[in-house]
Amino acid sequence: MFQDLTRRLDQTMKKLAGTDRLTEDNITEALREVRLALLEADVNFAVAKKLVSSIREKALGQEVLGSLSPAQQVVKIVNDELTALLGGQTAELNLDLENANNKDMTTVMVMGLQGSGKTTFCGKLALRLKKEGRRPMLVAADIYRPAAIDQLHVIGDSIEVPVHSDRERKNASQIVKLGQRKAKDNKCDVLIVDTAGRLHIDDTLMGELEDIAKMVSMDEKLLVLDAMTGQEAVNIAQTFSERLDFDGAILTKMDGDARGGAALSILEVTGKPVKMIGIGEKMEDLEVFHPDRMAGRILGMGDVLSLIEKAEENMDLGEAENMAARFAEGEFNLEDFQNQIKQMKKMGPMKGILKMLPGMNSDVLDKAKVDDSQFGKVEAIINSMTFAERRKPDLINGSRRKRIARGSGTTVSQVNKLLKQYRDMRSMMRKINSAGGLESFGKGMFGG
Repeated sequence: MFQDLTRRLDQTMKKLAGTDRLTEDNITEALREVRLALLEADVNFAVAKKLVSSIREKALGQEVLGSLSPAQQVVKIVNDELTALLGGQTAELNLDLENANNKDMTTVMVMGLQGSGKTTFCGKLALRLKKEGRRPMLVAADIYRPAAIDQLHVIGDSIEVPVHSDRERKNASQIVKLGQRKAKDNKCDVLIVDTAGRLHIDDTLMGELEDIAKMVSMDEKLLVLDAMTGQEAVNIAQTFSERLDFDGAILTKMDGDARGGAALSILEVTGKPVKMIGIGEKMEDLEVFHPDRMAGRILGMGDVLSLIEKAEENMDLGEAENMAARFAEGEFNLEDFQNQIKQMKKMGPMKGILKMLPGMNSDVLDKAKVDDSQFGKVEAIINSMTFAERRKPDLINGSRRKRIARGSGTTVSQVNKLLKQYRDMRSMMRKINSAGGLESFGKGMFGG
């Protein structure tokens, strides 16, 4: 999403890296590039101007730390200002039962225009809350578009979350009120209301949303925005804010190739924080929006904390500990290799994972052919081996390789490549083990 902005900022910092100290001239030149980069990323003009002015003020008045180069000093200032612009602190959803307007149940109203990903977000949120131990129910309050009701039922069935709808009633407020009663009867503690959308904002849409909010007290009103529409998303948010005073924005399609300026502009323009972001098409592809982490991603610093959380959420802790023990003992076979692949696949596309690593060049990564389908070929090769061959790969001779290639629909060269990768990894594990562990191995390799 922020690829172009990241690239431009990186180029600007590289220019500063060649200077001995920060001066008004090189700061002015650098900030001119930063301003252009922000505008090209579709950041609101007034927001870009204010951000650059703030960075300039801080950079000129900053005492240069001896441990930082001029470029590093500016990166630190830009990172701090970007974080503040994005909200500073993470804005959590207001779903605390103790503070709920309705006893024992929190109610969330989800709003947005057609095509913004509103209905899909409702399902993603329900699934996330279900995994956290909550008992959600979805309400289809779109009385104009039968396809939206059908879509919500399909999503509800797929994640095993109940859906309330009423195709006969033509009053959305009444549907929501009845849904609330049904949710209480079913012991649900979160009600997620999917409201009607429009292709554009009009009085009918706004009036209906206002009626729903009056009929049922909402604990959280969320506006879903398509991040790929750029400044149009900010304009929509501003209009909704004036009429409905929503609590927070949800940016969908953040995995797309748009410029991403909406995320940097919404809080400053509307006063409403971004609370969550959609990062893919799968129901699990929903993240809490962390301003500091997003600023780090924009500046090419990676996002290790989100990577760790993704691993903790998707990987089996017991399996990981067992694997670590086997590595420490120098035991590593193709079954372990296969298990590692399965764990990695749960975390999502490999390119997305690599982008969270600090120092990962986004341009190089996008040009690289990171093909997740290769995982399937590797698994097919391993599955075509016998139990003994997976446990003791050294048994695999020429004739066995031909049989494995035929059974997996691959070539002998692909089988050879996999075995070589396995041997290289096993050799590395043994070196680490003989050196007395990873820390000792690292000290020996890199001089402490």
